Amino acid sequence: MPYRSVPGQASVAENTAGGKLFAPSAARNLPSLLEVVTAHAPARGRALEIASGTGQHVVGLARALPQIDWQPSDIDATRRASIDAHVSEAALGNVSLAAAVDATSDGWGALIGPFDLLLLANLLHLISAAEAETLLGESARALTPGRPMVIYGPFRREGRLTSTGDQRFDAALRAHDPEIGYKDVAEITNRAAICGLELTAQIDMPANNLCLILSRT
Repeated sequence: MPYRSVPGQASVAENTAGGKLFAPSAARNLPSLLEVVTAHAPARGRALEIASGTGQHVVGLARALPQIDWQPSDIDATRRASIDAHVSEAALGNVSLAAAVDATSDGWGALIGPFDLLLLANLLHLISAAEAETLLGESARALTPGRPMVIYGPFRREGRLTSTGDQRFDAALRAHDPEIGYKDVAEITNRAAICGLELTAQIDMPANNLCLILSRT
């Protein structure tokens, strides 16, 4: 896909020294995300963060889970540079340079896998339904059987948005690009099941977000 533009409130990141980007939302959600990922991560292995963004998440995760070798990725060159700058400053030996991966394109799963853990945070509402289907299919190809994929973000639940904030944000996304917006939990889990990813847990997160834990069958 081309790199989709999104309304300003969907992608707020500040430029800081050394080419690093800083997103306040990533700093806020890292502790709760870290708790969930730690609980479901394998004892050791390789992990891929899809659409790593600024790089804040992967640095926090790599520090907390040193037994995991992390592969960050992003489609955008500026964000890949930020990821690498964050990792370099943190002096972490278990994080690779950010890979140029378009997670909504065909074929990437077989090219860079297999991984023992996949993490996707705050992307599904910023891509189309067709792109989400491709992402899930390629994720299944990239994931070792029996291993988990963690998907974090905002969702519709039984077709409904459960807060006024979600309603406003979803409306802004769809006004900006009619093909994007919140996906329904059932829509994602049903598509994931077709791809061989079984829902094993659904976890409530702060700010009305969810974590979906999928396992490669």
